[in-house]
Amino acid sequence: MESVGAAVIGAGVVGLACARALAQRGIETLILERNDAFGRETSARNSEVIHAGLYYPTASLKARLCVAGRRQLYAFCSTRGIAHRRCGKLIVATSSAQESRLGLLQQQGEANGVDDLQLLGATAAATLEPELKCSAALLSPSTGIIDSHALMLALLGDAEHAGAWLALRSPLHGGSIEPHRIVLEAGGDDRLHLHAAIVINAAGPWAPQVAASLAGFPPALIPANFHAKGNYYALAGRAPFSRLVYPLPAAGGLGVHLTLDLGGQARFGPDVEWLADPPPRTAVGEFDYRVDPARGKAFYAEIRRYWPALPDDALAPAHAGVRPKIAGCAEPAADFLIQGPAQHGIAGLVNLFGIESPGLTACLAIAEHVVTELGLD
Repeated sequence: MESVGAAVIGAGVVGLACARALAQRGIETLILERNDAFGRETSARNSEVIHAGLYYPTASLKARLCVAGRRQLYAFCSTRGIAHRRCGKLIVATSSAQESRLGLLQQQGEANGVDDLQLLGATAAATLEPELKCSAALLSPSTGIIDSHALMLALLGDAEHAGAWLALRSPLHGGSIEPHRIVLEAGGDDRLHLHAAIVINAAGPWAPQVAASLAGFPPALIPANFHAKGNYYALAGRAPFSRLVYPLPAAGGLGVHLTLDLGGQARFGPDVEWLADPPPRTAVGEFDYRVDPARGKAFYAEIRRYWPALPDDALAPAHAGVRPKIAGCAEPAADFLIQGPAQHGIAGLVNLFGIESPGLTACLAIAEHVVTELGLD
């Protein structure tokens, strides 16, 4: 049976950031990934937005780690030459009845430490974006976009340079919690039995299933598991805006918004498509990432609230992602749930539950938080 200082389960952006943080502290680190490449699930199927941190309840993990992570991420991108752009974002009120909500959102952002928000009237917003129709807007200059694949490649490169290694096609089959160590069984046909002093459960949508597969972990501490699919549609032709444009937040997400990639292509989405009943607690499965062209029909009315000039038949299916949720569609949005030894009493184990947006923005700060939970800072 092999031994390792730390095993990170999941090679998405958060798992890679955690592996980097551990390896850079001299801990022998193995990254277990069930797919044939890193970042194949949530981390590669999102808006690639660097969020400022204005949406989340004050003092929540999402607020704290997003604001800290955004600053760290911009610095990391600049130092490492990772493609990104601080393009800014406009959150828009499309009627006078919505304008008070913009003011509340500004107050929330400022309470979270976002110090550059600007409330604009219709004329000022149209000066910035002539195609935009709104009664008022909140400008977030610190919002940006990033090449998420390049970010993950840099995180993996740092981790490997510090001695970590990535094991692809190595799903976790289960494990057990023993005194002073955790035993894992992973791999394909040639399964590996592994002793690890530290285990980071960064399995994204399947983190609750991973925790349930560890014999000896208290089932009562595993949150409910829900999945919400988000579909994106690409705009044919030139993007009409130079900044991101978001409506006010909607149930389950941030509304059908316009994002840009670094090549200037505009995408709209995601919507919120709650998937079928929560999967069995121990079942790790696959998602259907196909985008139904018919769902795009509902996008036109939403987009035309702030961009009336959207042409007919201008949207085509692009891609889809799945948010790892720990609260259902009828419940308030949940905070990140990061369980370390102080929460569950098991030395060396950290579970990362419900790491949806702003997980990409917060990845470096989440890794630091994990290190702190382990008493390694």
